[in-house]
Amino acid sequence: MIIHDSLKLLHTWSFMSSYSKPDHYSIKAQKEGYPARSVYKLKEIDEKFKLISFKEAGGGTFKILDLGAAPGSWSLYIMRSLKKKPAFLLAVDLSPLSREYDQGLFDKPEFSFIQGDFTRDDVREAILSQGPYNLIISDAAPATSGNRSLDTLRSLSLGETALYYAENALTAGGNFLIKVFQGGETGDLLKKTRELFSTAKSFKPAACRQGSFETYFIGLGKKNFS
Repeated sequence: MIIHDSLKLLHTWSFMSSYSKPDHYSIKAQKEGYPARSVYKLKEIDEKFKLISFKEAGGGTFKILDLGAAPGSWSLYIMRSLKKKPAFLLAVDLSPLSREYDQGLFDKPEFSFIQGDFTRDDVREAILSQGPYNLIISDAAPATSGNRSLDTLRSLSLGETALYYAENALTAGGNFLIKVFQGGETGDLLKKTRELFSTAKSFKPAACRQGSFETYFIGLGKKNFS
């Protein structure tokens, strides 16, 4: 997959909500010990589509890659879901993860964190060296400009990069999840996802804010092309 060089200048991603008033999910996240309300998007998708499927590891270590992980809600959800099963999670983000709620989970040997830009070659090499992975997830989003067309294009670039990792670092049978801003050429990205996976679809969790133009692309069962 070609990653557009002109869009690799996106070295600032927006993971903090632009909404100042806490809603039901924000309050619930704080009460349940998560740094952001985004955890409920992953939770709904995982419960509906069974993203975390340890049988895909074939009795070995189940490996997960979390791209754009800050502030850490998705990584924390994954770590709490492992329940002593053989697994390893690599989280990657430009910003450090919040340590307010992890209670030492991010210090465990089955967790690793790379602070860096996952579109850069050096970070890409570090990510690939720790694969292959059974599950790749990404909640990464560009810092929004207010221009929907531009923001969608930037989101598409991040989605294409995430799909690159699915093509090159995801095991056959593995699952995939990315956030995208709807519009523009995002339909092409879903088409490419369908070419790579046995099942691929768009899904908008209930926890997405009303009026948000974000959605999620889900790929289940990566095809074996060997």
